[in-house]
Amino acid sequence: MEETGQLKSALINATAGAISGGISRTVTSPLDVIKIRFQVQLEPTSQWASLRRDVSGNSKYTGMLQATKDILKEEGLKGFWRGNVPALLMVMPYTAIQFTVLHQLKTFASGSSKSKDHINLSPYLSYISGALAGCAATVGSYPFDLLRTILASQGEPKVVGTSAFVDIFRIRGVPGLYAGLTPTLVEIVPYAGLQFGTYDTFKRWMKANLLLPPNYIHCKPLFAWNHLRSSNSSQGAECISSFQLFICGLAAGTCAKAVCHPLDVVKKRFQIEGLHRHPRYGARLEPRAYRNMYDGLSRILLEEGWSGLYKGIIPSIVKAAPAGAVTFVAYEYTSDWLESILT
Repeated sequence: MEETGQLKSALINATAGAISGGISRTVTSPLDVIKIRFQVQLEPTSQWASLRRDVSGNSKYTGMLQATKDILKEEGLKGFWRGNVPALLMVMPYTAIQFTVLHQLKTFASGSSKSKDHINLSPYLSYISGALAGCAATVGSYPFDLLRTILASQGEPKVVGTSAFVDIFRIRGVPGLYAGLTPTLVEIVPYAGLQFGTYDTFKRWMKANLLLPPNYIHCKPLFAWNHLRSSNSSQGAECISSFQLFICGLAAGTCAKAVCHPLDVVKKRFQIEGLHRHPRYGARLEPRAYRNMYDGLSRILLEEGWSGLYKGIIPSIVKAAPAGAVTFVAYEYTSDWLESILT
């Protein structure tokens, strides 16, 4: 019976993770495409930086609004979902593995398989569990992440088509399918740790505030809503609302992305080095342009300045915040729904 319960729990977490990841990815795809175009552009990504370096007019993208207009004009609406199919093939197994491993780790750490008991874990264990789950999910889904980056970055006309996997294998061999894995793993440890650890921390904080006296709660509209809900439903005030879960996910996604963005830039550079795309999108990154992750960070900093390490940071955070929020809310509600119909 215990094995059946564990299997059912794993199935619920994997399914809820895959669904939440797919919804979040599709909703935020336009921001991800813009972010990737900025990250793989070697030229400055702002008009001010272009003028300082006397290369005005050489940069394809110089701002979010300008990039949005150009992609819409040159590629149509479909351009904002370029690479979305491999992205879904990457994100859905990624979030399925991530949430399943995370639940198992928290079950082991807390001694209970019930999600309501996991919120009482120490912040330290929450961060560690998130980091390990992120590593497992990254290794399991990485080739699709590579393919997504290549398709999203190339623009029009296409240089790499639907046979991208074959092309990558022919040009780079098996290691090519995992190009940039090292900086990705170095990035995912703090990123996943921060995202899940911060999310759990905010949830604990929300829950603690919901237990405050009503006269104090009414001074905080975010928590007063729960007391209004509790008087009109069978749920207690201690039940965190979907809006509050959304705020927790929003804060978690923003914090994690702001800290880890430079590593994401280096990862994208490793993924597209040596691959062709139309000259209008800027200089091509030559094969073996960076010896390793440290060399990549140093070269970008030397040649492009601090702004080079934060190319695409605005669309990245604009995307990461709602992506994290949508993922967590969709996961919480989907897992609750699956539990209700499978019990």
